[in-house]
Amino acid sequence: MALPTKQRTIAKPVTCSGVGLHSGQPVRLTLKPAPINHGIKFVRTDLPDNPSIPARFNRVVDTSLATVIGLDGVIVSTIEHLMACLTGLAIDNVIAELDAYEVPVMDGSAGPFTQLILEAGIREQDALRHFFILKEPVELKREGKFVGAYPDSTFKITCHIEFDHPLIRQQSYSIEVSDTVFAREISRARTFGFLHEVEYMKRYGLARGGSLENAVVIDTHQILNEEGLRYPDEFVRHKLLDCMGDFALLGMPLVAHLKVSKSGHAFNHAFLEKFFAHKKAWETQTLQNTYDFSPNHVKSLAI
Repeated sequence: MALPTKQRTIAKPVTCSGVGLHSGQPVRLTLKPAPINHGIKFVRTDLPDNPSIPARFNRVVDTSLATVIGLDGVIVSTIEHLMACLTGLAIDNVIAELDAYEVPVMDGSAGPFTQLILEAGIREQDALRHFFILKEPVELKREGKFVGAYPDSTFKITCHIEFDHPLIRQQSYSIEVSDTVFAREISRARTFGFLHEVEYMKRYGLARGGSLENAVVIDTHQILNEEGLRYPDEFVRHKLLDCMGDFALLGMPLVAHLKVSKSGHAFNHAFLEKFFAHKKAWETQTLQNTYDFSPNHVKSLAI
């Protein structure tokens, strides 16, 4: 499957509003087109001088409950679902303006962000994308968790999860990433949590914005959401979505096969640190191939 070879941004600004999953604070998010080689940057419009933070692995300051980036004392929290959307739709350059410190959780998935961007349109830019090309494997294994990246001709992810719960157990899912596959098969998978963990977090002032409207909540033997699951294996699909968001902090698209087992935000970040420390394992280069960028193709991605 051909990867987009030219840089891309959104065609026009789009805005949404919601609450932060952990803060419970109302927040307005505006995505704006950005010039070539700009990358993804978050801007805090609620602070003096509108400080900007690039979405890069070396700006990560916390991974305990979500992926948080920071610079000079300013933070932006819970960026992983939006970052997954941008990498899934192969969007390189965007300004993400926020009037609070946490990205809105919306429905707990990347679906609302994906729909916003597809409705706005995607614009190809007159500059080639640079990719990380794997020359040899990079692996990290610790305490039963594993992330490995292997040379490949495109971008693939295989994700495995394992929970001691009768509704989850072991699940695996593998995709060759494209905007079509992401929009239809991954973007709508919601974050999930166990009822006793949600109650514990709320007791200590965490997950203040969490509800059945933005998360799949699991009790001992049942899913509490009346509508049930969006996919039979929604749990592993959401974990794959989280991985895409975390690995997007590489700062450039990756040509490799990622294999992930029982990982989370902290372990994903540890892998990125190892990846950059092993510079002999990869190189950066442009690709020369073709990609269907017709308006009809973009419209066909509607979820």
